[in-house]
Amino acid sequence: MTAKRLPTDWKSDAMRKRIARRYAAERRFKAAGLLAVALSAAFLAFLLFSMLGNGLRGFTRTEIAVKVDFPASPLLLDPNAITDQALANANLPMVTGEIVKKALSADAEEWVSPTAWTVLRDAIKADPKILARTVTIQLPASTAIDLAAKSKGSPDAETAVERLNKAKLLTTGINWSFLTASDGTDPTQVGIWGAFKGSLLTMLVTLALSFPIGVATAVYLEEYARKNWLTDIIEVSINNLAAVPSIIFGLLGLSIFLNFLHLPRSAALIGGMTLALMTMPVIVIAGRNAIKSVPPSIRDAALGIGASPVQVVFHHVLPLALPGILTGTIIGMARALGETAPLLMIGMRAFIATPPGGITDPATVLPVQIFLWSDEVSKGFVEKTSAAIIVLLVFLLAMNGLAIYLRNKFERRW
Repeated sequence: MTAKRLPTDWKSDAMRKRIARRYAAERRFKAAGLLAVALSAAFLAFLLFSMLGNGLRGFTRTEIAVKVDFPASPLLLDPNAITDQALANANLPMVTGEIVKKALSADAEEWVSPTAWTVLRDAIKADPKILARTVTIQLPASTAIDLAAKSKGSPDAETAVERLNKAKLLTTGINWSFLTASDGTDPTQVGIWGAFKGSLLTMLVTLALSFPIGVATAVYLEEYARKNWLTDIIEVSINNLAAVPSIIFGLLGLSIFLNFLHLPRSAALIGGMTLALMTMPVIVIAGRNAIKSVPPSIRDAALGIGASPVQVVFHHVLPLALPGILTGTIIGMARALGETAPLLMIGMRAFIATPPGGITDPATVLPVQIFLWSDEVSKGFVEKTSAAIIVLLVFLLAMNGLAIYLRNKFERRW
């Protein structure tokens, strides 16, 4: 028979030392956790600060007010016969340069964007009557003037900005064309709409292919497949596919969809099919976990009241597993949205100046557009790259917010 431990034994020096060491270890662990959180927050703040610092300027554009005296300009156009062919034959780039020199100064041709003539063309097409009078048109400034007006540029550009500011001809405002235009060679005129539309079409194709096939596979493996060596191999293969590097799926899409099936290169259809191969294992795994989380009592109760196995699955199991399935699907889609390597392998890095009209038209996506702009030589593309990253992050946050909303909307408690 063991002797009872006296209360005084708990107050011994050895016990107090053990308690002190335990509390000290807990304090060290807590401090390490706080340090890790602080470092993560610091890196995130640095990333957001640097990205927003450059990116917010990408949503703005500097313009120069130029007084255009059309009757005295070398532009020979009939206001009653304005056609695309007539405008093409008018040599607008050279005429715009002469107009800028006459309105500002002899060296002012370099102050406006090389594509400023398109603004003049659009103004004439919108109102041909301006050819008979003098009007003031806001022309986009060149990259050097734009950078000098927003932050810091070359000495010559800063001198020009001072002259324009004194004359009250320089304005900086929101660049709406960045949200409505497509890719181009001039950083002051490029936009994100073409890549954004390409991403939408690609994601629609990915969702249309991966979601039904992935959910059907998850239902079959959990509800109907027999547990044997064949299903074990299938389960292991699906888990391995979810961990395969994305560029491997790009090589698979290149060899099958392009080289073997000869489908159109750089189309949203091919990009969606390639990303569907990558997203499908993620949906299968998420779907199986969601179906497993449904209590067996739900199935037993449904069978007990006369429901068939198919009715049990579609009337009871899937509605209860739907929140988890949708969450996993949208997270997989968000991962696919940020992928670049597989799309580069199937040729979606082409220069696309026109937004795609359908899933078979040439297109690019936001990550590839960011990659292409980051490789440009002009300094004006730096802020455009950061601005495109902001658009991509907003897109990703919207998709994750949709996942949370759908989970809360369809979630049922039992």
